[in-house]
Amino acid sequence: MQGKIVKGIAGFYYVHIGGKGIYECKAKGVFRKENIKPLVGDDVEIEVTDAANFKGNIVEILPRRNSLIRPAVANIDQALLIFAITKPEPNYNLLDRFLLMMRQQGLDCIICFNKRDIATKEERAAIREIYEKSGCSVLFTSALKKEGLEQILDVLAGKTTAVAGPSGVGKSSIINCLQKDTFMQTGAISEKIERGKHTTRHSELITVSDHTYIMDTPGFSSLSIFDMEKEELKGYYPEFEKYEEDCKFLTCAHIHEPVCGVKDAVAEGKIHKIRYENYVSFYEELKEKEKRKY
Repeated sequence: MQGKIVKGIAGFYYVHIGGKGIYECKAKGVFRKENIKPLVGDDVEIEVTDAANFKGNIVEILPRRNSLIRPAVANIDQALLIFAITKPEPNYNLLDRFLLMMRQQGLDCIICFNKRDIATKEERAAIREIYEKSGCSVLFTSALKKEGLEQILDVLAGKTTAVAGPSGVGKSSIINCLQKDTFMQTGAISEKIERGKHTTRHSELITVSDHTYIMDTPGFSSLSIFDMEKEELKGYYPEFEKYEEDCKFLTCAHIHEPVCGVKDAVAEGKIHKIRYENYVSFYEELKEKEKRKY
C-alpha cells in the first residue's frame, strides 16, 4: 500500500493511507545502510505486518519532489506564512526571511495575517500595500472568531502545505480550526512581552482531507539566509523586475549605483519602503557572510 508519512518519532513512522487510516511503521534496515532517512511528507510503500493493530514496515521511499532542511520535511507544494496583524506587531524582516527561505525551495507562498478581529481597516490596508506586489496571496483571518478560514481551506485543497511563522500569532489555533482529529497544544502568550512560548515540538503532517495535508513546525524567532550569493537576492523580489530596465548597469544591485530604476521606484512609492529596506539589510548580511569566507 502507498501512503504518506505524517509523523516520525523515535524510529517509528506514522503513515496515512487514504481511506484506511494511519499505520505505525518501522523503516527497513536497508535505509540505514544506505544512509537514507525517511522524512515527514515522504510518499512511501508499506507492507502491513499487523492489520488489526495498523502496524507495518516501510519498504520503499518514492522519489521526492523536494525536501527542506529546516524543517526536515519532503514533498511540500507550498508555504502558508502566518503572522499577526497586531499583538504582536508583524516583524516584516522575519516575514521576508521566511519568504526567501521558501522561495529558495521553489515554493509558492501565501501570507496569512491573523487577529483581524482586533485590527483596524487601516492596519489591514497598510499591510496589504506592503505585500500586494510581492507575488504572494495575502489573506486576513481571525482564529478566535473563525473568520476567513474558508479562504485558507480553498488554497490548501489537494496540496501539502508547510505552515510557518513566529510564536504567539495564532498559528496552532488556525490549524486547530482547519482539522478535526488532531488538536495541537496551544500556549498562553506572555502578557508582559506579547510573544508566544514554543509549543510545537516536532514536524507533523496533519490530514485535512485524503489529499490535503498541513504541517506545523516550531516557532522561529530568527532565520539565516542560506546558500545564496548576494547577486542572486534581487531575483527573489518580483516587484523589482518592472523597474530594472531603467537601471544604468545590468549588474545593478539597487543600493549604491547611480541611475537605478528600482531606487527611483522606491522614492516614488511604487515599491514599498519596508520591502526595499529588508532587501538592503539582507544584501549587507550576505556581503558580510562572503567576507567571512576569505
